[in-house]
Amino acid sequence: MIDGFIKVAAVTPEIRVADVTFNKNAIVAAAREAYKNGAKLMVFPELCITGYTCGDLFLQDILLEGAKAALKDIARETAKMDALIYVGLPVEDEGKLYNMAAALNKGKVLALIPKTFIPNYGEFYECRHFASGRDKKGYMDLFGEKVPVGNDLLLKCINYPKMVVGCEICEDIWVPDTPSTALALKGATVIVNLSAGDELVCKDEYRRNLVSMTSARLVAGYIYASAGEGESTQDVVYAGHDMICENGEMLAESKLFSTGIIYGDMDLEKLIHDRRRMNTFEIKTSDKDRVIGFSFDEVRETKIERSYMGQPFVPGNERLRKARCEQILSIQAGGLYKRLKHIGCKNATIGISGGLDSTLALLVTARAFDMLGMSRENILSVTMPCFGTTDRTHDNAVRLTRSLGATLKEVDIKEAVNKHFSDIGQDSEVHDITYENGQARERTQVLMDLANKNNGIVIGTGDLSELALGWATYNGDHMSMYAVNVGVPKTLVRHLVRYYADTCNDKETTEVLLDILDTPVSPELLPPTGGNISQKTEDLVGPYELHDFFLYHMLRNGYAPKKIFRIAKIAFEGKFDEETILKWLKTFCRRFFSQQFKRSCLPDGPKVGSIAVSPRGDLRMPSDAVADLWMKTLL
Repeated sequence: MIDGFIKVAAVTPEIRVADVTFNKNAIVAAAREAYKNGAKLMVFPELCITGYTCGDLFLQDILLEGAKAALKDIARETAKMDALIYVGLPVEDEGKLYNMAAALNKGKVLALIPKTFIPNYGEFYECRHFASGRDKKGYMDLFGEKVPVGNDLLLKCINYPKMVVGCEICEDIWVPDTPSTALALKGATVIVNLSAGDELVCKDEYRRNLVSMTSARLVAGYIYASAGEGESTQDVVYAGHDMICENGEMLAESKLFSTGIIYGDMDLEKLIHDRRRMNTFEIKTSDKDRVIGFSFDEVRETKIERSYMGQPFVPGNERLRKARCEQILSIQAGGLYKRLKHIGCKNATIGISGGLDSTLALLVTARAFDMLGMSRENILSVTMPCFGTTDRTHDNAVRLTRSLGATLKEVDIKEAVNKHFSDIGQDSEVHDITYENGQARERTQVLMDLANKNNGIVIGTGDLSELALGWATYNGDHMSMYAVNVGVPKTLVRHLVRYYADTCNDKETTEVLLDILDTPVSPELLPPTGGNISQKTEDLVGPYELHDFFLYHMLRNGYAPKKIFRIAKIAFEGKFDEETILKWLKTFCRRFFSQQFKRSCLPDGPKVGSIAVSPRGDLRMPSDAVADLWMKTLL
């Protein structure tokens, strides 16, 4: 449970209808297997001790007493397991029969949670046997002890208080006002559902969406354990559809018509972080809340078996990736469209270098002009060769401009930069930060003045990853009048350009875009070596694939650097070694804090995803914040 991870399990055991001894043994065997594999929270299906399809046999004392005896045996046989276990059974109290979930820990029944909503439609006729547990509150005598009863009960781990578990049963999730809603708003971070829904055509898809969206709506973990084929009888068939979700993300899902165990490494810290950042998610606790404490013998490190995408900003599925690229280009172009329309501007100026970022910005600008019905000739595409410009990037900038129908202007800035160096006493043979930034600021001055001359605006080209690292010249490429790429991380820029290349109908445009994609990322501020790029960004600042991973998990999930390092080793196993990951993670943390002053005065630009660094939106961070607490976690 260190770093917030806890291994959970949803179990569909093999059962026999009304055979409590067989079912008890199957439940215990499955619990032992799950515990051996590290599960600290296990959920079994609704009425699994007796079987859900017992019908009028539920009215027989022999079945009810057998279920109670089996529960006692299950508690005893799992007493040495350092885990919380939920099993389902029928329980009679005060002359009424309830469909209940029993929560077990270290040999004790901690709580009995009754089903609130009793279905009585279609193939379901539970009202024939069971009463609603809506008003069933208080305590029940069970095995010589007073056991809390109610659908409002919360089980909270004393020595790991992030784990607060609420329970609902099957139909409870299908209604408008679910018990889990109230439980989550009282602090439950995990909801368990003991279910026994039969299988129908397309019901699995509906059920999957229901569980996923409930998890997302409640910003909670959700464990759904469903009855399997052992329940199938007469006119109904059961498929054992088990699911484990975390804030809408499906961590694990069983195959239909199967029995067994699925596992998920649930991240409770992530869930709590998501709730904390959403001021609309209001947890309201009171002294009247019924919270039952339990504890684990040890809070240990969970072996993480869930996978992590090395590029979290980029969908792994090709169909989704293409749809995402189209949507992002539309958002970028839509933002620029509105700005141009609002100010009545018919001209745009953009610095084009032959690199990925300026290429994407030009493509977006062209799309915005198309939306406005304006000629692309009103886009002034400016190439400004200087000391580090190579023939390859220069020629690609020229070819792309012409293929898109924009207006090309070349301004060689070498003489102007050398004059500036002379004015300030900078030795042009000293290739320091002044040498590099002087070129970037001269380019920005040229763009700004050309925009003024043509009654246009300067379109910014810098991307989200560069802003996170501060890899931009202050008041140089850092500044523009509208920055279309500020919400797009570097790993996604490449896919957007590739998508445009794959979907445009112009052969020349496609060819030049493919060559740009094959060109190393570089600011080209140092003289080339043998005609080739001598300054490669990722050699200096680190792989953008790593930095985008760090950025995503720090801002989206609120992870500490130590936790980011832990999951990065999983995500990049076989690609980057631990030493490399740690080196660049330290670089990221240091630069992210030290370069905030650049982000504090960013120009407007469209937010396209859940991560953004605009000082007017997502990131209200002081420029002088100290990184020591974050850096110390990596020592």
